[in-house]
Amino acid sequence: MIINMMETTIQEAHMTNSTDTDQSRLLEQVRDRYGEMARQFLTDPPLPTSCGCGIGDPITRDLYTSDETAALPPAAGAASLGCGNPTALIDLHEGDVVLDLGSGGGIDVLLSARRVGPTGYAYGLDMTDEMLQLARRNQAEAGLENVEFLKGQIENIPLPDDSVDVVISNCVINLSGDKGQVLREAFRVLRPGGRFAVSDVVARGEIDPSIRSSVEAWIGCVAGALDEDEYRSLLAQAGFTDIEVVPTRVYHLADAKDLLAAQGIDIDEFADADGKLMSAFVRATK
Repeated sequence: MIINMMETTIQEAHMTNSTDTDQSRLLEQVRDRYGEMARQFLTDPPLPTSCGCGIGDPITRDLYTSDETAALPPAAGAASLGCGNPTALIDLHEGDVVLDLGSGGGIDVLLSARRVGPTGYAYGLDMTDEMLQLARRNQAEAGLENVEFLKGQIENIPLPDDSVDVVISNCVINLSGDKGQVLREAFRVLRPGGRFAVSDVVARGEIDPSIRSSVEAWIGCVAGALDEDEYRSLLAQAGFTDIEVVPTRVYHLADAKDLLAAQGIDIDEFADADGKLMSAFVRATK
């Protein structure tokens, strides 16, 4: 059920972007769907695995180690909706201030808080009341005090200029209808020398629009995935330097053969897209 809801969310968001419908409508759609997912986690026992971008195993498999999840409430790991593990791909130091854009159930915030220690701090930013409620419950169960979950939009971060050392995010920027604004905001709140380190779904090479639409059935996040070159360009326009886009998991259609077959999709029809979509670690410096 959660997977189906997420697929619908991304597809609706993609339609919203492509027809230039008002940005508020896109935000409303995403907020409503994520709120419904969060309500399930608040009222039902946690699912055994995360549902990623709404697709399942090819994206979410083995993102977090057992050591990482063992120290957290079960709902924090189960409610992870990401495509990567940004906390494993960035050096966090004692005393760092970290901001997670689109923090969901809070797993990356809680992991960051443990790594920066009591002299550091971790903020989570989310626009969905139910997700914030779930994240705060997970924080209380984890017993972490150096954490704060903020309500707001990633296009308008409610923190002052030059206030954080590291910005992370896990498969959320692709959902925004104004990714350039998100990156400008991330640059604004980072201190000089601060680091941008996010996991996101990225496209590498041209993908036929009809193929891209069909592949959404198993990689929902691809609806808003930026091309690698465009991602680099937007980061540079925002002011970032030392830009890197490093693949962490390349998606092959064969990985989702059974799921696609269940939907009546022949993977041979979409061979052109094979290997052109990936989870990537996107890194840059202010």
